[in-house]
Amino acid sequence: MTLLATTSIAAVSLYAMLSTVYKSAQVFHARRTTIPTTPAKDVETTRLPSVDVIVPCFNEDPIVLSECLASLAEQDYAGKLRFYVVDDGSKNRDAVEAQRAAYADDERFNFTILAKNVGKRKAQIAAITQSSGDLILNVDSDTTIAPDVVSKLSHKMRDPTVGAVMGQMKASNQADTWLTRLIDMEYWLACNEERAAQARFGAVMCCCGPCAMYRRSAMLSLLDQYETQLYRGKPSDFGEDRHLTILMLSAGFRTEYVPSAIAATVVPDTMGVYLRQQLRWARSTFRDTLLALPILPGLDRYLTLDVIGQNGGLLLLALSVLTGIGQFALTATVPWWTILVIGSMTLVRCSVAAYRARELRFLGFALHTLVNIFLLIPLKAYALCTLSNSDWLSRGSVATAPTVGQQGATKMPGRATSEIAYSGE
Repeated sequence: MTLLATTSIAAVSLYAMLSTVYKSAQVFHARRTTIPTTPAKDVETTRLPSVDVIVPCFNEDPIVLSECLASLAEQDYAGKLRFYVVDDGSKNRDAVEAQRAAYADDERFNFTILAKNVGKRKAQIAAITQSSGDLILNVDSDTTIAPDVVSKLSHKMRDPTVGAVMGQMKASNQADTWLTRLIDMEYWLACNEERAAQARFGAVMCCCGPCAMYRRSAMLSLLDQYETQLYRGKPSDFGEDRHLTILMLSAGFRTEYVPSAIAATVVPDTMGVYLRQQLRWARSTFRDTLLALPILPGLDRYLTLDVIGQNGGLLLLALSVLTGIGQFALTATVPWWTILVIGSMTLVRCSVAAYRARELRFLGFALHTLVNIFLLIPLKAYALCTLSNSDWLSRGSVATAPTVGQQGATKMPGRATSEIAYSGE
């Protein structure tokens, strides 16, 4: 047996053992979070916290933005509710004028147009400085939320130790392509396995940007750190959702997940857009995992296993695949053990997901293993080698326009980005 074959077998065997322990613990804890419960009845309206919903948008499709705003207007929340829509220097302002006009007479809506593109964080902060609600709900402009989302998330926030809470993400364009179907299943697993297990211990490591609620007092205390995040002396402008969540945990707050609060967001329908998104997310994950390491000793031991399982498992899988390919290329022998183990792990994971979701379509998630091995692992290796790069890797150009809005001129200096529409992790 060659050294490459031995290394591949050893790496994939260690990967199988680590993944078995990690995924078994993950599913066990996730089940306890996702068991349906009947929430207590709300107290009278006068005691409900006020909620400000912030929607930063940049070059959003008019139809998508219209659906987003309509879902906000239809919220059944009985407390005080206001919406702050911030146009971050979009070039298509004329195209979305009808969407703003549709809510001009609704006193709950406030529209602000920034003079130039300054990035999602500063656009959020522009709204936060105008708002005054007890709770802040961040919603992406390509996302629609179910009518009860504000009620369900704010109910979880009644615990004063909770600083942030997220809902369940789904793909609104799930049926468009094979890729959107795959991403929708990926979201289900990320929410109902990874986040659900973390929530068992009040430590969701990333409250997803399309729909995440924060306690205003906690967010204000962290705002300077959030706005001025640096990595190796350079501004770090993406991965805002994960970074803000880690800051909440570092400050001693719990972060939670509410599976019944459903938000549907537009996901990439082409591989190029998907890979650029994944590259941003990978850089953000690596950066903020380093930031999270000091807080792990204060959290449940499962969170340490979670970090090891995600990162150690990725490393072992990459090593087993790389050495397996090397074995085949140099000795013309097929790495059957490596193929068998990876195939078996994929089959078990997809079967468990299909059983838990009660949907046979999750058996098709096996395709994600091929995407992961041949595209995402090399991409994550590249992300690790280029952590200092903060480029959004997106199309378009920086827009500059006069500042107007219902609340008067708003000028926000900052780095320009060129994303067609915000889509954070």
